[in-house]
Amino acid sequence: MPQMLKVATVQFEPVIAEKERNVARLLELCEEAAVDGAKLIVTPEMGTTGYCWYDRAEVAPFVEPIPGPTTDRFAALARKHDCYIVVGLPEVDQDGIYFNSAVLIGPEGLIGRHRKTHPYISEPKWSAAGDLHNQVFETPIGRISLLICMDIHFVETARLMALGGADIICHISNWLAERTPAPYWISRAFENSCYVIESNRWGLERTVQFSGGSCVIAPDGSIVAVIDGGDGVAFAEIDLDAARDRRIGGEPLLRQRRPELYPELLTDTFSWNPYDFFGLYGHEKWPQGKVSRISAAQFAPGDDVDANIAKIAELARDARAAGAELVVFPELSVTGLNEPAKRAQTIPGSSTTRLAALARELSLYLVCGLAERDGATLYNSAVLIGPDGAITTYRKTHLTEAEQSWAIAGDGFVVADTPLGRIGLLIGHDAMFPEPGRVLALRGCDIIACPAAITTRFSTPHAGTQVAQPAPIPTGADPYHWHHFRVRAGENNAYLAFANVIDPARGYPGVSGVFGPDTFAFPRREAIAAEGENIATATIDTSNLDSVYPTNVVRRKDLVAMRKPHSYRPLIQATTGNY
Repeated sequence: MPQMLKVATVQFEPVIAEKERNVARLLELCEEAAVDGAKLIVTPEMGTTGYCWYDRAEVAPFVEPIPGPTTDRFAALARKHDCYIVVGLPEVDQDGIYFNSAVLIGPEGLIGRHRKTHPYISEPKWSAAGDLHNQVFETPIGRISLLICMDIHFVETARLMALGGADIICHISNWLAERTPAPYWISRAFENSCYVIESNRWGLERTVQFSGGSCVIAPDGSIVAVIDGGDGVAFAEIDLDAARDRRIGGEPLLRQRRPELYPELLTDTFSWNPYDFFGLYGHEKWPQGKVSRISAAQFAPGDDVDANIAKIAELARDARAAGAELVVFPELSVTGLNEPAKRAQTIPGSSTTRLAALARELSLYLVCGLAERDGATLYNSAVLIGPDGAITTYRKTHLTEAEQSWAIAGDGFVVADTPLGRIGLLIGHDAMFPEPGRVLALRGCDIIACPAAITTRFSTPHAGTQVAQPAPIPTGADPYHWHHFRVRAGENNAYLAFANVIDPARGYPGVSGVFGPDTFAFPRREAIAAEGENIATATIDTSNLDSVYPTNVVRRKDLVAMRKPHSYRPLIQATTGNY
C-alpha cells in the first residue's frame, strides 16, 4: 500500500434542482483532479442536487438508488483514471425511504456508502437518519471512512472511525454559520490523529449562506491545503504513516483510552426533560444555577509549595476583584511540575487547609492541581474547594507516558453541585480525549473545570475569509480561530474553564480560557488569557430560565440530546484495534 498519497478536495456551488448541470460540473472538477494525479477525490454533500429542500415531494424527482445512474458515471471516471471518488447525493432505497448519502467509488465500482446518521434541522423534512453506522472501507490506497456534515459535530462518530483504523475521514458538508475551516473539523482530525479531507459547498441557496473552506487537515490539526470561496480543487500529499502512528503530541492517545470508564456513553440522559430526569426519585437534583463569573488563571508553578500557594492567593484575589466566584488554576499548581512526587500532599492536609482558608476569606470556589499522596500511592489530582471548606477530589484518569512513571490513574469521574451549577473536573491530558467530557455532560455538568499542563499545540489562527456571512458571524482575522478546548465546551454544551501552565521556555503556551456552551453563538461568550501570567474571566449563566423545559443551552444540551448512542458500543469495548 502506498504510504504517500495525493488527494484532492473539490469545492462547488450546486444549483438546486439542476441535477444534470451539477453532475456534469462535478465530473469536470473530478477529471481535473484526476488528471493532476489525485488518487482520492472528495466532493460536497448533496452536490448533485443542491441541499435546501422543502419536503419529500420536492426532492422526489432527484433521488436515485445506489448504485444508480449517477454513481455509474463517476465509476466510469474512477475506472478511467484509476482513482477513488466520494460523491454526495440523495438516495432512495427499496422501501422508498430517502437518505442523505455519500458513496465511495473506485476503479472497481461502488465500494461503500454512508447515510448521514446525525441529521441537521433540514434533513427530517425529507430524509431518514442513516442506518449504516461507522464503517471503515479497506482500499488499495488506505482505510477510508465517510461522514456527512452534522455527523462530525458528535465526538462519537469520528472516534468510532479512528478505532476502526481509518487513515482518512472524508467529510462532505454543506457547512454554514461560521468561518471555515471549521474548528470542529480540525478537532476531529487532531483528537483522532487521522487525516480529514473536507469538501464543503459554498454560495447562497434559499437565503442560506454556505461557508466554503474546503481543506485537507493533517493528523496534528494543521491545514495542509484550503480553498476559501468559489469553485475549485485543492491538492495535498498525505502520509499514511503519520495517521497510523496514532500519536498526538508524542502520546499514543488511542492506546491510552480507558473504555472501562465510558459505559455512560451508551446512555441518552437528555432524551428526557432534564427537569424530570435529574432528581428522579429525589436523588441528585440539579442545582438551580445562576448568573456568575468564573476565571481561568495561568502561571508557571515552581518547586516551592509555599510560593505556589502564595501565587494562587495573589491571582485568586485578582479574580475575585473581577467578580469571579470560581477560579481554576493549572495542573500541579500547588506542587509544581518538576518531580511533583517529591512534594506530594495528602488530601486533606496542610495545603488544602490553606486553600480552604483562602476560599472562605474570598467567598470563592478554587480548583487547584497537586500531586496527591494516599499512603504509598501517588496520584495527579485536582481539588475543588468551596467557601464552606468542602473538598471534592478528582484523580486524573488518563495519564501521559511520563506521568505513568510516578502516578497511578484514578478510577472514575466526579461532579460536585454548587450554587454556580453542577461542576465536573478533568485534568490536562484527560481533556485531549473526547470521552471524559462527554461523560460529564451526560451527568448534567454545567461547568467543566480543567487544570492543565499541556505543551502540544491546540490552537491556530485564521487569516479571514472572503465568504460573506450574515451579521454577527465574523469573517475577519482571528488569532484563536481554532482552540481545541473551545470545541470541547461547545460539543458538550457546557462552560469549560481551561487553566494551562504558561512557561514558553519549557513549551507551555498558556492560552487558558473560559469558553461558552455554544460555539455558534457570536460574539463568543468567552475570555482568553493569551500571554503571560494572567487570568481570563467570563460571565456565565447556568440558570434554568424556564420552569417547564430548559431554554438555556447549557441546561438543554442540544448536541448531547441529538446523539445516536445505540450505535456507539465499540467506544466501550476493550480492543487494540488498528492502532
